[in-house]
Amino acid sequence: MKTTSKLFAALLFAVGFGSAAAQEYPTKPIRLIVPYAAGGATDILARQIAPGMAEQLGQQIVIENKPGAGGGIGTAFVAKAAPDGYTLVFGNIGPNAIFPAIYPNLTYDPEKDFAPICNVVNTPLILVTRPQTPVKNVRELIAYGKANAGKVFYGSVGIGAMSHVASELFNLMAGTKFIHVPYKGSAPASIGAISGETTMYFGTGPEITSHIKSGTLRALAISTSTRNPASPDLPTVAESGLPGFAVDVWFGLLAPAGTPRPIVDKIYRAVGVVVNTPDVRKRFIDNNAVPAYNSPDEFAAMIKSDIVKWGKVVRDAGIKAE
Repeated sequence: MKTTSKLFAALLFAVGFGSAAAQEYPTKPIRLIVPYAAGGATDILARQIAPGMAEQLGQQIVIENKPGAGGGIGTAFVAKAAPDGYTLVFGNIGPNAIFPAIYPNLTYDPEKDFAPICNVVNTPLILVTRPQTPVKNVRELIAYGKANAGKVFYGSVGIGAMSHVASELFNLMAGTKFIHVPYKGSAPASIGAISGETTMYFGTGPEITSHIKSGTLRALAISTSTRNPASPDLPTVAESGLPGFAVDVWFGLLAPAGTPRPIVDKIYRAVGVVVNTPDVRKRFIDNNAVPAYNSPDEFAAMIKSDIVKWGKVVRDAGIKAE
């Protein structure tokens, strides 16, 4: 029923309403769904581009947080929304590329149920621990984990989120057995690391940079294959004890499948103006994030490639829905 109604809506646009709607669009506020709790990386990044999008499109961008299931609840909500450009999701690699390999009964199809608009920003994961933990680098963390097997916990944004997959890849490559503690967003996962509920956490720059600067979290390494220009003194996981380890995270905008291409293109062009302004680029970089704007077609190809790539990692690491 969902697929039939969305196809019918798309057909109506195609036979006469699509072009006119795109010319007039938007005529009312746009809902931007953030599928995580307020204060986390996805929320922070979405709020950094929302004012500029509103200015470019001439309508208010209303951010609505719908956390739960590692981002799956909010993402599924947008998959079922009307394909008219008024409900978008600020998605990321977890629910939009990794979940198919973990959830056999996923209620949405990351490829078929969305119209990719553009990637917006990429960020490394930063491996952190609380300062009271007796480790100062990756090698010491691995040794600590092996010496305390079954007693050391790691936090994540939720099952299937990049923080979960990265940590299990770490376990797989390092031979450790850190135990998973899923949270309902990156902000509570950061608090879990600060409070000592967990020993290690792969967080994104926007959510934890302030905690690192204040000293409530200690940064051990970043997940990417090369060092981040924003934090040149912070080593990669690969160079500081786990050769070959590399994880990058993307965040981007998607609309429901069937959204007319002229509307998709209009949003895409508006976001391009926003992410290329010096102020927004500086905010991204200050939070260890890298602007990574691309086209709807390039974004769709990237998602398709990541579904294949991370599906293999999930299977190799034995990650399953709990």
